[in-house]
Amino acid sequence: MSAPDGSPVGAERSIGQLFASATAEMSALVHDEIALAKAQLKQDVKRGATSGGAFSAAGAVLIFSLPMLNFALAYGIRTWSDWNLAVCFLLSFAANVLVAGVLALIGVAFAKKAKKSKGPQKVAASMKETAVVLQKAKPHPRPELQRDRVPEAIEAVARSSS
Repeated sequence: MSAPDGSPVGAERSIGQLFASATAEMSALVHDEIALAKAQLKQDVKRGATSGGAFSAAGAVLIFSLPMLNFALAYGIRTWSDWNLAVCFLLSFAANVLVAGVLALIGVAFAKKAKKSKGPQKVAASMKETAVVLQKAKPHPRPELQRDRVPEAIEAVARSSS
């Protein structure tokens, strides 16, 4: 068995080699995570497109079946009331206009709520506030190590990473 860089497991490796190996593994992990996210996103988009197509087909079938519903309503009114057929069709039309009017009122109410909503503006303002806070943030002061106390291993890592 060997380590990812090809050296045998259990063999003494320098800190620079360990750091390089860890960096390579971390890079590979990030690339794999990105590939996984892309694959999941592609699958979600495909499912969403299939769902949208099915809903569109259902809506088209419903729209094309509405005339049949109107005929059934008109003939049903004629059967129950024994009125003139033209009056029954006018009542069927009036019922459709009434349903359309209620749906339009609901649409207008939601449009007004959406227009009054400041959702995107609130998010943008919040992001600007966060950016201002982060610009003003200062890192915690770290005590400096004396030059003669710096271990040689840390110097080796610094040289190998630059």
